Amino acid sequence: MSGRAPTDRYRDLVNGRIGGKLSKQLGLPRPARLRRHQAGQPLTDGPVLVGQAGAGKLADHVRSLASIELAADSDGRLGGLVLDATGVDALDDLDAVREFLHVGLRRLGSSARVLVLGRPASPSGTVEAAAARQALDGVVRSVAKELRGGATANLVLVDENADPADTESTVNFVLSARSAYVDGQVITVGPSGSAGSRNPAGPAQQGRVVVVTGAARGIGAGIAEVFARDGATVVCLDVPAQGEALTATANRIGGLAVQLDITAPDAPKRLVEHLKSRHGGLDVIVHNAGITRDKLLVNMDAARWDAVLAVNLRAQLALNDALLADGGPLRSGGRIVSVASTSGIAGNRGQTNYAASKAGVIGLVRALAPTLEPRGITANAVAPGFIETEMTAKMPLGTREAGRRINSLQQGGLPVDVAETIAWLAEPGSGGVTGQVVRVCGQSILGA
Repeated sequence: MSGRAPTDRYRDLVNGRIGGKLSKQLGLPRPARLRRHQAGQPLTDGPVLVGQAGAGKLADHVRSLASIELAADSDGRLGGLVLDATGVDALDDLDAVREFLHVGLRRLGSSARVLVLGRPASPSGTVEAAAARQALDGVVRSVAKELRGGATANLVLVDENADPADTESTVNFVLSARSAYVDGQVITVGPSGSAGSRNPAGPAQQGRVVVVTGAARGIGAGIAEVFARDGATVVCLDVPAQGEALTATANRIGGLAVQLDITAPDAPKRLVEHLKSRHGGLDVIVHNAGITRDKLLVNMDAARWDAVLAVNLRAQLALNDALLADGGPLRSGGRIVSVASTSGIAGNRGQTNYAASKAGVIGLVRALAPTLEPRGITANAVAPGFIETEMTAKMPLGTREAGRRINSLQQGGLPVDVAETIAWLAEPGSGGVTGQVVRVCGQSILGA
């Protein structure tokens, strides 16, 4: 990946021989080195134990996935646990959930994955069924806080009308090293609407055209690199002032650099013309570009407020309108992924403008998603927490350390963690995931 993430010296110290002993004696936090994606690696670092609670419908399908190495019911370290709890409809069914996790958690290795599959609470069902299904939320979020060694736990709610194959993209992502910093999340999978939208045999983004705004550096450059790795033609877009860095990113990944201020009145038209003339259309738009202009609200002038809203929110609305218009370049089955922030969920002191813009992004994708379903287009957002970038490296030491430690994984994430999550949401096989906000925050306590 581009650039160098700031060094987490504390994590490195406590994972060393001497520092490890000292941290254990003093009872200090010991953040693990997370397992992240490498070409050719297996899905999990060890076999996966699959169980069932209640009259679940998905356990056999999960066991049939070629990507998963199944564990025998014997001793030995596990790379993951998958519990099919889609049949949970009564409080007594939760006993099987407890029993499976109680036994399985003891066998988990480093950077293991816990995945619980459930059903959304339905207003047409019984009150007890709704209570039992919602209880899974509390179980998974709590388990995620208890895990150690870089392990994570997530809950995937599968709609009754979804085909089992609609879950494959999400199951593979959550179990893999690509989800290293996604923890304690609840993701809903509905019907994709088209069997043709599922993952191709080759690279996940092969033959697709992807636009990444704010691609010159940091998270944006990381997003562009992951899409290029997965076979996409990547259009890297940023303001002219970032032209040199933008060109470097595009050259490094074999993409194309487009210098464009997305707040300019003619920006949507110029982007549409470029996509139609050079690429014949568009498959994925990643709205990553964003700025901060921090001040306490009592001291914030209109210029700071307007600048942040213009880049972080207004530009997305204008670009989406142009890309989705009749004859627009975004093809059927396309993907819209916006970068929000945990600040847009929890708020943040001195960032009312930024938090407003990022909360607005969340509202945007939730409102847009259902209108696009007839075209097979999805709209989702990712909400990064503390991510190690050049910007966070300039924070005061105390602020930076606090940001790193206030999550279940006790460390900051990397730009690649955000990029991998966006790439999963943009996959052809992720058509059943729409209108979602997925936090990439290591289960930060902010906004929890």
